[in-house]
Amino acid sequence: MTTPDRAQLLVPWDESMLRYDFGSEHPLAPVRVELTMALARELGVLDAAGVRLVPVPSASDEDLELVHDREYIAAVRDVLQVDPVRLTRFGLGTPDNPVFARMHEAAALIAGASARAAEAVWTGEAEHAANMAGGLHHAMHDQASGFCVYNDPAYAIAHLLRLGAERVAYVDVDVHHGDGVQAAFYNDPRVLTISVHESPRSLFPGTGRPEESGGPDAVGMSVNLPLPAYTEDAAWLRAFDAVVPPLVKAFAPQVLVTQLGCDSHRLDPLAHLELSLDAQRAAVTALHRLAHEHADGRWLLLGGGGYALVEVVPRIWTSALAEAAHRPLPADTPTPEAWRAQVARRTGAAAPELIGDGAAADFRRWVEGYDPANEVDRAIMATRKAVFPEHGLDPQP
Repeated sequence: MTTPDRAQLLVPWDESMLRYDFGSEHPLAPVRVELTMALARELGVLDAAGVRLVPVPSASDEDLELVHDREYIAAVRDVLQVDPVRLTRFGLGTPDNPVFARMHEAAALIAGASARAAEAVWTGEAEHAANMAGGLHHAMHDQASGFCVYNDPAYAIAHLLRLGAERVAYVDVDVHHGDGVQAAFYNDPRVLTISVHESPRSLFPGTGRPEESGGPDAVGMSVNLPLPAYTEDAAWLRAFDAVVPPLVKAFAPQVLVTQLGCDSHRLDPLAHLELSLDAQRAAVTALHRLAHEHADGRWLLLGGGGYALVEVVPRIWTSALAEAAHRPLPADTPTPEAWRAQVARRTGAAAPELIGDGAAADFRRWVEGYDPANEVDRAIMATRKAVFPEHGLDPQP
């Protein structure tokens, strides 16, 4: 229950965050975040009682050093002056991570927004908080990777630990493995990382197998659930339900941090899973429930991947913001005419007319039986066997 002076949902937001822009030909187009915030505003989510937009502080170099190497930060800051050959050492100046003016300022602002959101949840300023421009989960300690310059989820978690948190759970539903966050906390027993992603056999970054289960001081704290290409709604939801809720319950985190990359959708051009908006919405609802059941309601929502810029990203992230505001949008909610007109002006594309896809998003629960002939069930069992015993859980159904 929120008190009168406590936000139900706090959203650090500044249009300057849209300056994180690799160029017009790059898949990570900032228009996807712009259209998300516009849709949320047109549907009344951002103006609802209990929702508060706040200014965004930039992360300082000292802050970023919680998760990034000092020399790397300096290279990002001076990216247009650094020798191109040397830049490649830092993963910069590549097709995935081309350089642009004021790259440091843009990336540090996104990191600052995630940390501001995390602090609001920790201190009780807000029940939930969100940064949909965040979720840049591939950046490593000393390298950019996979469109990610600074790893804002890792920084937000490190900031929570600095503030005194002792147990933080991170759940990543992006189609790509959350490798940078896993690497940052691989040997830290205070952080449980769970990544549900497409198999590394078919997708970047080629990591995220069940046996990647944590360092010597944190065995079982890195959880990876790789699913085969072309996995559809029912199988994906079954896998999520079989792994994520039991582990979050056993760990009993003080804060739940979620990366809500939506590139698992069937329309996404960069991956091979076959989810609907409705399955993704079901996962968001489940994560919200887990935050209330096991983390005293402390929930931090971050964006992530998603390259169907009009058809998918704005709808699922607006749905997530609405869920966090305790005002979930029915799947048959029409998208506003003004928003559809903005989509046409900004992209030339036709906007979807409803907030959902109209899929059933039903699934058979794991407790109803394990099928060893089913590839998804085998993936689930491999993950459960790798980590469940470390949490005192039985890997069997």
